[in-house]
Amino acid sequence: MAEKEKLRIDKYLWSIRAFKTRTLASDACKAGRVKLEGNNIKPSHEVKIGEVYTVSKGPDKRMLKVTGLLESRTDAKTAVMFYEDITPEEETHAFKSVFHAPLLSRDRGAGRPTKRDRREIDDLKDDFFK
Repeated sequence: MAEKEKLRIDKYLWSIRAFKTRTLASDACKAGRVKLEGNNIKPSHEVKIGEVYTVSKGPDKRMLKVTGLLESRTDAKTAVMFYEDITPEEETHAFKSVFHAPLLSRDRGAGRPTKRDRREIDDLKDDFFK
């Protein structure tokens, strides 16, 4: 367990497994999807214990509180010890999808969807997750 006093936010998000690669974490910071107290931060921002970051990935929005600094990427069980997920239950994607997911069903015996049906289904799914 390598702990440091100074650590960049992109490296921290990669090491706690919030992003698959460090480049994706850096790009998310540059695009404004990682915030500290509502303000965008740069990938070179130094992480401090106790800070709360808001990380947006697609439809998911998570609030992560730093409990420790992890320099290198480790297994998921170890990484969980270095942050606390304080996202309210109402803002989680799983909670939203249960109540607001479109009901996609076809009548029995309707057969395979036509090209037009397929496009409508895709448009409906895309609009839901934006």
